[in-house]
Amino acid sequence: MTTATTTTIIGNLTRDPEIRYTRDGQATTALGVAVNRRWQNRETREWEESTSFFDVVCWRELAENTALSLVKGARVVITGRLEQRSWETEDGDRRFKVEIVADEVGASLRFATADVHRVERRTSVDDRDPAEDGAGSGAAGGTEPELADAEV
Repeated sequence: MTTATTTTIIGNLTRDPEIRYTRDGQATTALGVAVNRRWQNRETREWEESTSFFDVVCWRELAENTALSLVKGARVVITGRLEQRSWETEDGDRRFKVEIVADEVGASLRFATADVHRVERRTSVDDRDPAEDGAGSGAAGGTEPELADAEV
């Protein structure tokens, strides 16, 4: 049994959300999020700052709503799970990347306001939330579908 650790980050989008579709038509959106941390050095009493950058992936309706709602610079709250994926480069080198697969994405209202509009839910059996039927997140086997080559 595999357990996923839930993580939450709060930060600013480093670029506009990039939406793409898999070969079977499922939406996926990629986000870049910068998280700033600020603290006072106990010895020097100077303020110090550090920035961490995270890649975030959203799927299906969350992907579409995120791409339609957010822009570069928006402050967001993201909850999801850490996942590592790997691929092989053209030179045959193996690469690895850890990213956050989002379960929830929201605009932070600490420094902004939002105008929220409810989206009608699809009723097709294929569009139901896999978590509702106990299958867990993602496609069968716990992996997300393969991306199509063309961007939309």
